[in-house]
Parts: sequence; C-alpha cells; structure tokens
Amino acid sequence: MPAEARGLLLEMFEAAVAAAHPRTCLAPHLPPVPAKGRLIVLCAGKAAIAMASVAEAHYRAAGIGDRLTGVATAPQGYAAAYAGTQPECLEILEGRHPTPDETSLAAAERALELARSAGPDDTVLVLLSGGASALWAAPAAGLDLAAKTALTRGLLKSGADIHEMNAVRRHLSRIKGGRLRAAAAKAGTFITLAISDVPGDDPETIGSGPTVPDPTTLADACAVIARRSPRMAELDLPVPDGVYRALENSANETPKPGAALFAGDRYQIIATPVAALEAAAALARARGYEVLSLGDQVTGEARDVAAAHAELARKAKAEGRRLAIISGGELEVTVRNRAGRGGRSQEYALALACALDGLPGVAAVAADTDGIDGGEGRVDDPAGAIIGPDTLVRAQACHADARKALDNNDATTLFEALGDLVHTGPTHTNVNDFRAILVEPI
Repeated sequence: MPAEARGLLLEMFEAAVAAAHPRTCLAPHLPPVPAKGRLIVLCAGKAAIAMASVAEAHYRAAGIGDRLTGVATAPQGYAAAYAGTQPECLEILEGRHPTPDETSLAAAERALELARSAGPDDTVLVLLSGGASALWAAPAAGLDLAAKTALTRGLLKSGADIHEMNAVRRHLSRIKGGRLRAAAAKAGTFITLAISDVPGDDPETIGSGPTVPDPTTLADACAVIARRSPRMAELDLPVPDGVYRALENSANETPKPGAALFAGDRYQIIATPVAALEAAAALARARGYEVLSLGDQVTGEARDVAAAHAELARKAKAEGRRLAIISGGELEVTVRNRAGRGGRSQEYALALACALDGLPGVAAVAADTDGIDGGEGRVDDPAGAIIGPDTLVRAQACHADARKALDNNDATTLFEALGDLVHTGPTHTNVNDFRAILVEPI
C-alpha cells in the first residue's frame, strides 16, 4: 500500500476523533460559573473521564473548586488508559461495558444519590457520551440486574430494533427515560451536554435518555414484549420473571414531554458523527480529493455494505475520479464462527479488500472512533484496520486466506499478521464508526 495513502487515511481517522474529543468540543459549551451553591457534575460514557477532566480544569481555574463535586463513570480500564490529567474533585468509577454488572449498578446508585442531594441553589451538569446506558444500570424495583440483562439479550436476538429496545429499557430502569432528571427535581439549574454516538442525534436514545422526557409508555413496552416474546421462546430465551410485573406497575411510568420537571432545562449536543465525518472530509479536500459522503446513518451487514462500497469505488475508478468515499453508522456482523476474532469495522475492511480484489489505486480504513472494535470491549482491542490493493497478495505471502478469514469472522488474526490493525487504545470519545475509501484515478 502506498505510504501516502496509508498516512492520509490514518490522519482522516484522527481528525474525525479529534473533532469529537472533549478537549476540542466541551469547554465552549460549559455553563457559566454558578453564582452560588454547588456544581454537581455527573458524567457517564466512553468520554466520561475526559469530559470530567476538562470540566474540572475549567471550573477550578474559575476559582470554584471548593463548590465542585460529582462522579464520572467510564468503562473498565479507561482510567488507567487516560493520558491526560485525572480529575481530583470528581470521583472516578468504572463499570462494565457493553454488558453491565454490579459495578454499573453501583455507579448508577452513586449518580442518583448525588442527583437527589441537589437543592435549589445547586446546578446539576450531566455530561453524557456513548456507552452511558450500560455504565449506569439501575433496574426497576422488583427486577434484578441478571433478569434485565437476560431480557436485553433476548430482545436483541429476537430482532428488536433500537427504538423497541429503548422503550423497554427506559421502563425497567430507575435512571433512564428521564429518571435521573426526576431524582434531581429540587435542583435550581439542570444542564445536559452530550456527545452523540447515534444516527439522528436523538436525546432520547443517547444513553437511553436519562435527563429527557420519554414519549413511550408502559403500554408501548408491553407491546414490544408481546411482539418479540414468541421468537424469544423459540430461541430458548424466555421473558424473565418479574418483567411483566414491573411493566404493569404504574410507578414505573416515565416522565413525559411537557412535564413541568423539564421546564427551563438545557440540553445540548456538542459533538456528532456528522461533524466528525466533515472534519475528515475537509482534510481529504485539502489534499485534492473530491468527497462523497454517504452520511452517518449507514447500516446493514458489514460484508454487504462493503460490497456496495466496493462498487462505488470501482465506478469512481472507471470514471477517472480522485475520490474519497466517507461514511459513518453502525454495521452488523452475523457471527458464523465464535472462535474468530474481530469487530464490525475489521469485518467491513476485510470484506472490502475481498470485494475490491486488488483493484489498483484504492485504499481504505475502517475504525471505531472510541478506539475499540472488539466484541469483548477490552482496552487493548484494535480500533479497526486498513487495507490497500496489495492486501490479498500480502495475505497469500503470509500463507493466509483472506476469504476464509472472512468466512470465519477472523479479521483480527489476518490483519495482525499483515501489520494492518489500527491501534489507538480508548480515544475517550465516541461518535460511532468511521470509514474512508481513497480512489486514485491512475
């Protein structure tokens, strides 16, 4: 692969990440120093430690360190992986992601405790980023974490979409669906600043909407269960005990749009997938490329999307265009071999290499902006992978079969052998996946 193309692809990924990093996007949106009372900062998500660090530095410089309190909850291992200055006034907790455990439960309880402590003179500042939903887990009364986790797993495997999932999760939680805001009902001021990792940047979806009203109802949640439970039963994933009781309990209804609780609140999205894509696009344009942005809502099976994108690259090549094809959005992977290693970005990259079949002058990168593209969510997982026209030939030279690796969902093993994994560690932000294809006309 030409070094110039490889370097530009990595620069574009870095530009996308930098545009969404709290160091870049948070400080201009932080609220003014409160005239009185405490500033209670509640952070959760993959950007939580970086957001907490930026916020604390900002307010300590303003001279109110003694009035600053709060907690930041990040995935396990993120604190040790953070290279910046760690917060001192704000407590750092870690929870399990993507599947919550008791540490996620403890973190949610701590956030709720601090929210409930807010009084009329206090300001509550919530800093949200992708991953918050798993990191703040607080099952509804009468439902334990194991049952809620089992239900989530069953719904996902039954084919429930994100809207169905959220309708259920918000009604089986004491923190989601506006419940964190309800806990801080006595606060004088309530502000949420969010880094969006979801297509459309819907506040109800980011972190399952802990600080905003929920337009869905208990009846909606029951309808989802009724619709999906037959398939769950076929998969031997029955609805756990306690779920129906919780959804029949009117106390578990969420606060609704128009409620006085939310009057005067401020909710602002400070970084988005679209802005991250545009940062990368600007870099490509500066290097003389025409840009085709497919947007931040590209979905589907990774290998199918890769095949479609390969056709776009072939067409551009045939037309003699110098083109950068950029896209975001979360893809899916149907796992055929559970022993294989990989993630959706690596699967896409490998499928793209196979579909391009050595097409000259075409190189690409696919990586997750949180720096972790692995099913286990470990901090040492690769962020993604990079490919070029020589990928398949180099694989053969290493006695590896790229197409067989794709069939076995084993992209990591192949790219590891080629030295083409992208390793960043946790980036401490998250605006979903990033993909870029560079097409040279000759």
